[in-house]
Amino acid sequence: MNAANDEKVLASNRAAFHEYHIADKYEAGIALTGTEVKSVMAGRIQLKESYVAVRDGEAWLFNAHISPYSHGNRENPEPIRTRKLLLHRREIDKLEEAAARDGMTLVATRVYMKNRHIKLEVGVAKGKKLYDKRETEMRRTVDREARALLKERTRERS
Repeated sequence: MNAANDEKVLASNRAAFHEYHIADKYEAGIALTGTEVKSVMAGRIQLKESYVAVRDGEAWLFNAHISPYSHGNRENPEPIRTRKLLLHRREIDKLEEAAARDGMTLVATRVYMKNRHIKLEVGVAKGKKLYDKRETEMRRTVDREARALLKERTRERS
């Protein structure tokens, strides 16, 4: 596998995985200006409050915060602005249909580089209930403790 085909994760939305059950994932391109590309490549993007919506047959990313590029001047756009997502017509139709289903939401889960292009992963998600969040947290705690015990046992044997 050559270096041009590798995926490099630039930012991920960990809050989305805590708040939602992610059912399907779609890969979308994102329309950015030049200084936004440089900021995103530096990892200066925040997806925590962002979501995706389909309006007038086009997919849009809302509330994603891309910090202004440090060496940009008047060319820096607003940090929080609506950005167009680049998808095939069939994918947009599937996203619109999925969002129309009861309780489903479209969230941005991560931003990454693939083949020198910046991509956004859009997840079709259903909100978690409080007890689901507790169960996930409990499972994470149990896994962490089990790993710590295993690590301790391997140290004692060495």
